[in-house]
Amino acid sequence: MKLMTKTIIIFVALVGLMLIVFRNELFVAPPATEGAPAVSAAFERLAKLPSEVNESSGLAILAAGHYLTHNDAGNRPYLYELDASGKLLQTIKLKLPNVDWEDLAQDDDGNVYIADTGNNENDRTELAVYKVNPDEPENVQAIRFTYEDQTKYPPKKKDRNFDSEALFWSEGNLYVISKDRGRGETAKVYQLPDQAGTHKAKLIGQHKLKAQVTGATISPDQSTVVLLSEGALHLFTDFDSPAKFYEGVYERQSLKEAGQTEGVAFESEDVLIITSEGGNLYRYTL
Repeated sequence: MKLMTKTIIIFVALVGLMLIVFRNELFVAPPATEGAPAVSAAFERLAKLPSEVNESSGLAILAAGHYLTHNDAGNRPYLYELDASGKLLQTIKLKLPNVDWEDLAQDDDGNVYIADTGNNENDRTELAVYKVNPDEPENVQAIRFTYEDQTKYPPKKKDRNFDSEALFWSEGNLYVISKDRGRGETAKVYQLPDQAGTHKAKLIGQHKLKAQVTGATISPDQSTVVLLSEGALHLFTDFDSPAKFYEGVYERQSLKEAGQTEGVAFESEDVLIITSEGGNLYRYTL
């Protein structure tokens, strides 16, 4: 009995010694699995924008890897051509006012449309979209307009939904999407012709995004419309026509890692180029 007791004591002592000696190997925490990357695999920062572009607001694609942008209100009326490395390739100087340039759109003939539609206080009695071919900057056409449903300048604060930072072109028409400063919910969609003159922008629809829209673009095959807001993309697909995109299938995708996103344009059918207020150039694959 005494022998058995001694044996047990020795065994317990040996086990205890082994636990002390090998405790790191026995109880080491499993290797931590890498968390989700700070930036999605679909989201890539391409470059820092050049110093000349300090408030990028709109964006257009001249060719693969060549982008056109501009600065916000109060800056010089210039368009800046960049490459994917953020290098400034050329500055296109226009003889136009920059009251509040907010976005760019393009048509099939190489024309660019500059949306001078910023209207923070909702009190502008005339807005404009300027049509210009970047190769002929001296020839500019002015498309001036007012909103058909605006009667007060400004309206009551809760009804201030006549600011716009988003524009796209399709089949001879321009589509202006509002930034709801009153309630921060509803994106209204207006249509006007892409021809010079003075027009009433026709209200054709709306969508409750519960976000303030800062940019818009349509895919080359006209099958997808993307609206941009701070830290998010709003995709519309499966619609009957671009004029009814807001009735299509809606999907929201997060872009929190980009911060305040301002400009967006399709580089190809499933690739977007995006600029941010922080001065960055991004590529996003849908």
